[in-house]
Amino acid sequence: MNSDLIYDWNRSRPELLPQIGQVLLNDETLRDGLQSPSVRNPSIEEKISILHLMESLGINSLDLGLPGAGAQAAEHVEALARAIVQDKLKIRANCACRTHQNDIRPLAEIVQRTGLNIEAATFLGSSPIRRYTEGWTDDFLLQTTESAVKYAASLGLEVMYVTEDTSRCDPAMVKRLYSAAINCGARSIVICDTAGHSTPTGAFALVQFVMQEVVKPSGENIRVDWHGHCDRGFAVANSMAALLAGAHCVHATALGIGERVGNTQMDQMLVNLKLMCIPPWVDQDLTKLKDYCQAVSRATGVPIPANYPVFGQDAFRTVTGVHAAAVIKAYKKNDIELANTVYSGVPSHVFGLEQLIDIGPMSGKSNVLYWLERRGIPAAAEVVERIYQRAKASDHTLSEAEILECVERVQPASS
Repeated sequence: MNSDLIYDWNRSRPELLPQIGQVLLNDETLRDGLQSPSVRNPSIEEKISILHLMESLGINSLDLGLPGAGAQAAEHVEALARAIVQDKLKIRANCACRTHQNDIRPLAEIVQRTGLNIEAATFLGSSPIRRYTEGWTDDFLLQTTESAVKYAASLGLEVMYVTEDTSRCDPAMVKRLYSAAINCGARSIVICDTAGHSTPTGAFALVQFVMQEVVKPSGENIRVDWHGHCDRGFAVANSMAALLAGAHCVHATALGIGERVGNTQMDQMLVNLKLMCIPPWVDQDLTKLKDYCQAVSRATGVPIPANYPVFGQDAFRTVTGVHAAAVIKAYKKNDIELANTVYSGVPSHVFGLEQLIDIGPMSGKSNVLYWLERRGIPAAAEVVERIYQRAKASDHTLSEAEILECVERVQPASS
């Protein structure tokens, strides 16, 4: 697309945006995503199929599950681990573990049996409200953290230390817990907006605090992850704010499935990282992203809303006459990129999709003409008029069957 045709306010003040480096993505679909009360737990075969789609999209890592949750959970984790090894996949693996030995030990056993290096994501609640509810003292949290991280490291596991509800935790405890985990051997830490409390400014401030008060003073090479939820509708915005503040990795799920209203949407992160030209995603082929969303939708029973960004059925579909006319004019210039951008902030072809023009009460005759031409149906004046009048009298977008009925009614009379 000729950059002269779009003035991009998103890039108009580059000095206000800190440089985002290489962004990592961790897929929580098959663990945190399955905590949604509305999902069906996919079969092992479905999970392996989704795993391969993650690989095809270049997603860096995934949470295989929580093996300490029971026999079925452990079986699924091990099957996924074996699939990564047998199929020589590049994607890295981690597993959620509560901060006690009964959760960490089963993971170490799976690592031994499969030969796959799986990071232990040990998690513990941190906020004052959680501490009050549970009756936890500060010393208890510190001792639990140190014990769990040391135990996981003693078993040869790489350790990711996760504080739940970090976005509502006081600065002193944030600093003490992460510092303790790093001192005991954790080399990645996860900042969590578990209750979906954060705003983008809050996410930025929290990550910046951790980078300046914990990571930098530690002198260690620590990966900082952001794990967010969407209770206030800020999940993607918060994740971007976290990256701007210095986070290295974002946790997300396909379609944002997860507890309550869900997690950060992995597909929306990929779309935006691609369009923002953030490495390495600017060069990543994302034409299978819809396949990934659809596979998760089928496997979990979670439908994709019609108005869902990019991958909903209405994302690149218009019936409005003025909008359709502009798209049609762009097509007539033999410029697919122009047609896919003139009325859309997302160029559909980048994701293997296309603009669709249908016919409804808000349509003009250009919609009708285009619809007929695309299907090789002669656009006789009487046919166009009949379809147009049918659409204007309708309370919905006409189906293909309704349009063809108009065509068939006219054609016999004209022959």
